[in-house]
Amino acid sequence: MPVYLGQKAPDFTVNTTKGPLVFSTLKGKWVLLFSHPADFTPVCTTEFMAFSNRYEDFRKLGVELIGLSVDSIYSHIAWLRDIKEHYGIEVPFPVIADIDKEVARAYNLIDEKAGLTVRGVFIIDPNQVVRWMIYYPAEVGRNIDEIVRVIKAFQFNWDKKLATPANWEEGQEGIQGAPVTLEDSEKRDAEGAERWYLKRVKG
Repeated sequence: MPVYLGQKAPDFTVNTTKGPLVFSTLKGKWVLLFSHPADFTPVCTTEFMAFSNRYEDFRKLGVELIGLSVDSIYSHIAWLRDIKEHYGIEVPFPVIADIDKEVARAYNLIDEKAGLTVRGVFIIDPNQVVRWMIYYPAEVGRNIDEIVRVIKAFQFNWDKKLATPANWEEGQEGIQGAPVTLEDSEKRDAEGAERWYLKRVKG
């Protein structure tokens, strides 16, 4: 059964370009798991370079990056070596060689007709719960700035217990949950909230 938003992330034991990896050992950390259709493809190459260029930003946020496709470990190695040789960019995060498609199927990342992984992103919190999942078509590259923004929003929520409004950026106000009783809604009016159901709070 594929994973759903808000559910426990499926565990897995895999081989990667950094050696064996057991997902459950990352409990207590934020994880960004992302898949790409195939090695040596144009959009995926630009994305791997973009993720690599922002790697230190993810590290500062305490986020572990993990790449994934159904290509072999040898294909991954050859591709990463090619990126380093021709673009001068070293990919610093592990890339899973999911040749049996077990992880891809568990995370609903496989195009069964094509036999390839689709372009997906999962943000998994320190309790190993899936907090965000998004899929991109093969012809549209991911926006790393938006992924970083979403991680910061989740960490703001994790620390402050506040939601974030549309287009929220780090340093801006959060939003308290809506009241669930008439009495609490009237208290919101007395507190000067812009609406009884919408109260912005400095984080």
